Amino acid sequence: MFKKGFTLVELMIVVAIIGILAAIAIPNFVEMQYRAKRAEVPANVDGIKTAEMGYEAAFDQFIKATTHPTAAPTKKTASWTGGNTAYQKLGWAPDGEVRGNYGVTTTTTGSSDFTVTGRCDVDGDGTNAQYTATKSTNTTFHNDNDTY
Repeated sequence: MFKKGFTLVELMIVVAIIGILAAIAIPNFVEMQYRAKRAEVPANVDGIKTAEMGYEAAFDQFIKATTHPTAAPTKKTASWTGGNTAYQKLGWAPDGEVRGNYGVTTTTTGSSDFTVTGRCDVDGDGTNAQYTATKSTNTTFHNDNDTY
């Protein structure tokens, strides 16, 4: 009589196929997680740029804001508490903790332009991803795509 079931070879082939699929899927999943976490930074840079444009419309100048939070970006989120008076003047604050740090520099000649910079390191490898925006340019990513 024939017994119903799978042979050991058939089971080993199935396990090998599952292992190959997992080896392909897991790195892609981790990369998508990093990209999703990094997406906060350009959104915040855009928000600060918009606040600068509004401030300039009201007061005919741009405002400089020192880097906040002051600690270097890490894999963990950082608190925005303590605030920076320049960001308070701009009327901009993030909704909760941030994954990067942000700063605004202005030109020395009459504050006619500004540069917003956002940096993050969501994978914790010590290499910062950097985004910038100015009065005349939208947010730009300045690293390789594998920098998180």
